Amino acid sequence: MLPPLKIPGLFVTATDTNVGKTVIAGAIADHFRRRSLRVAVCKIAATGCVHRREGLVSEDAEYLAHCADASFPLDVICPQRYAEPLAPAIAAQRIGQPLDWSAIDRSLTVMSATSDIMIIEGVGGLMTPMDNKHTILDTIIWLKLPTVIVARAGLGTINHTLLTINALRSANATIAGIVINQYPPDSPGIAEETNPSAIEKYGKIPVLCLAPHEPFKPPAIPPGVIAAIDNVDWETLAQK
Repeated sequence: MLPPLKIPGLFVTATDTNVGKTVIAGAIADHFRRRSLRVAVCKIAATGCVHRREGLVSEDAEYLAHCADASFPLDVICPQRYAEPLAPAIAAQRIGQPLDWSAIDRSLTVMSATSDIMIIEGVGGLMTPMDNKHTILDTIIWLKLPTVIVARAGLGTINHTLLTINALRSANATIAGIVINQYPPDSPGIAEETNPSAIEKYGKIPVLCLAPHEPFKPPAIPPGVIAAIDNVDWETLAQK
């Protein structure tokens, strides 16, 4: 449904919804922007969008656009938008508006033409249905981008993260690594302290960084998150 992306990039997914992948995707885009690259960002589809004068707007896309200092309009950055906060396939079915893969393809093509790198954010986790036949995992396979997995810090994250790793590995997708988000910097419990090494041991995938839990008011990026992201060699990972 989508051709491989023609420029370097990263696909940011998560072990579940509300893990904070938008903040991490935005911070990675900001990392490249501060290094004077022309950064494109894309939220391929968004649900739970808000009604504005200009129509449905994805607040995630707004955040990504701010982080990347993007020059493209929001309807290009997020070409498929739905109001109800549901999986895209369900939201589309409920209003009789099927997901338009050609619109996503056009956005990626237009932005790739004048950009050095692209950061793409998915919707929910890997098995989130995009339409009746395809999932986020299918999108990753088509685009052939290294995938960043954003995971929670606390109890349960080992299982969720290993399931995500196994799904990507079974599909022969490239895994760039794992970002553990909302990590309690001052008082981590035993689970938070041991989860990163356990994920690396059993998943055989590196934990790239621990992004701390900090007060967050969009469109600002928490300074601790910026510091954590800047410790990673994203330039090399995006070239895989």
